[in-house]
Amino acid sequence: MWLDFGLFCVTSALFVYMFISSSITRLHKVYLAFHASLLLWPLCQFASETTDDPFFQAFYLKFGFAGISVVGVAWTFFAVLLSGRSYLLNRRSMTALAIPTVALVILILLNPSGAFMEPLGEDYTNRVYGPIFWAMVAVQFIYLALSSALLVRTFRDQAAPRQRRQIRMAMTGMIILAGFALADTFVNILLDAELPNVTGLTSLGILFSVIYFVIAIRRYGVFDVVRIAQVNVVDSMSAGVAVLDEHDVVLETNRVFRRLFDIRTGDRLRIESLLEPLDVEGGVDSFLHAYRGNPPRPAQIEVTFRENDAFRHVVIHGEPILANGALIGRVLTFQDVTELRSLVESSYRQNEALQQRNRELVEMQAELYAMNQQLERMAITDSLTGCYNRRYLMQQLEHEIMTNIRYNIPFAIFLFDIDLFKSINDVYGHLVGDEVIKNTADTVRRVLRRTDIVARYGGEEFTVYLPHTNRAQALMLAERIREAVSASEISTGKDGQTIRVTISMGVLAVEDSDPSRLDDVKEYLRELFAKADAALYQAKNGGRNRIVAAD
Repeated sequence: MWLDFGLFCVTSALFVYMFISSSITRLHKVYLAFHASLLLWPLCQFASETTDDPFFQAFYLKFGFAGISVVGVAWTFFAVLLSGRSYLLNRRSMTALAIPTVALVILILLNPSGAFMEPLGEDYTNRVYGPIFWAMVAVQFIYLALSSALLVRTFRDQAAPRQRRQIRMAMTGMIILAGFALADTFVNILLDAELPNVTGLTSLGILFSVIYFVIAIRRYGVFDVVRIAQVNVVDSMSAGVAVLDEHDVVLETNRVFRRLFDIRTGDRLRIESLLEPLDVEGGVDSFLHAYRGNPPRPAQIEVTFRENDAFRHVVIHGEPILANGALIGRVLTFQDVTELRSLVESSYRQNEALQQRNRELVEMQAELYAMNQQLERMAITDSLTGCYNRRYLMQQLEHEIMTNIRYNIPFAIFLFDIDLFKSINDVYGHLVGDEVIKNTADTVRRVLRRTDIVARYGGEEFTVYLPHTNRAQALMLAERIREAVSASEISTGKDGQTIRVTISMGVLAVEDSDPSRLDDVKEYLRELFAKADAALYQAKNGGRNRIVAAD
C-alpha cells in the first residue's frame, strides 16, 4: 500500500520539477498531460488499499485505470510533436485519436454489468477483469504501436544526431513502462494462479520511466527545438526586437532592429541616449520613471526620426523581465507606425466632417424620439385629465383579464361618473366643467395604488381597474375615493367661489374566475362592464353620491 503512495509522491515531485524548471510550450503541455495521467495510477492504488468499503475500492480502482487508459493517446500526441509532424494534429485527427480513449474512460467508470472488473469475494482486493479491461489493454498497445512506428520512421529518415537521441530516449522510456505493465499483466492477472502476487509492478514502471524521461529531457535538451523556433519567429516579426540584460547590454536583436539602429549584440543600449536625438511625442519623464523604476514597469513612448528625407514614427515598448521579483533583463520592441499615423491623420480630417454630421443626426434623432414619445402619450392618454383613454384601457384589460383567469387572481372594476355634471356646465360654463373633470381625476389618482389603472371612459365617466383586489378591499377603496372627491373643493374663478361635486359608483369584484371565459375575453370584458354599468345606474337612481356593488 505505502509503496504505491511513495511512488505517487516521487512521480508528483518529478512532475512539479518539470513544470517549474521549463518554459511551457505545446510539447511541454503534451508531455505534462502524459505525466499527469501516470500520476493517477499509484495514487488510486494507494487509496483503494486504505479502505475496506467495496464501493470506494471500486471507485479508486476505476479512476486509476481511467488514468492509465489516457496514457496511450497522450503518448501518441507527444510522439507526433517530437517527430516534428505537428501538422498531423488537426482537429479531425485529434478527435479520431481521442474517441477510443474517451469511450474507454466512460466504460471503465460505468463498469456496466461488471464488464470491466468484478470482485472475487466481498471486496475488490481480489478481482477478475472483463472484456472492457482487455479492450483497454489492446487499445493502449495499438497507441504504442502507432507512436512507435512514427518514431522509428522518423529515426530512419532523420539524419540529425540530435533528433535521433531524442527519439531513442522516448522509445527507451516507453519500453520501460510497457515492459513493467506487461509483467504486471502476466504475473498478477494471467498467471496469478501459478505465480505469487507481486504488487506495484506498474507503479514501479511508471516511476522508472518518468525518472528516465526527466533525466533524458534535461540532458539531451528535448525541448531545445523550441528555442530555435522562437529565434525564427522573432526574426520574422515586423517589429524590431532587442533583448537586454540587467546592465543594458544587448543580448539579442532581430533583423528589423538591426536595420533601424547601428547597435550589435554586446553593445550597451541606454534608452536615455537612444531617445536624446529623437523627436519624442509624449512624456519622456513618465516613460523613464516607469522604465527605470523600482520595481520597473512596462513603458511605452512614440518617437519620430528622419530616414532618407522622410519622417518615420516608431512606438518603443519596454517590458521588464523579472525572476522572483528581481530584474534580470528587458525586452524592447520598436513598432513602425508611420503608415498607421498617415492613415490616422487622413481619416481624422474625414472624421471631423462626419462627426459634425453625426452630431446633427443625433440632435434630429433626439427630437424625433421626443416627438414619438409625445405622440405615443397622446395616443393612449386623455389630453384634459392625463388619464389613460378608453382604447388603451380596453387593450390593457384584455391581457390583464387573461392572466387573472389563468391564475385565478382576484380583481375589481370601478365605473363612476360625476353627479349632476350637466347642471355644472349650464351654471358655471364649460371651462369650470373641464376643471371639475380634471380635479376629480387628480383626486382619484391620489387615492389609488400605483398598480391601479384609471381611465377616462367618456365625458364625465371614469373607469378604474384594480388588480389583486377582492370584494372587501374594492369596497373599502371605493369608499375612500367617494369621500375624497366629495371633500375636494373646486374654484369657479368668480370672487373665490368654490363648488363641490359627488360621484356615483358601480363596483364589480371578481374573486373566482371561470377558465372557460378564456375562449372569448372580449365578450367576457363586455359582460363585466355591463354589470358595472348596471350597478352605476342603480347608484344614480338610488339618490347619487353612493356606491353599489354588482352581484
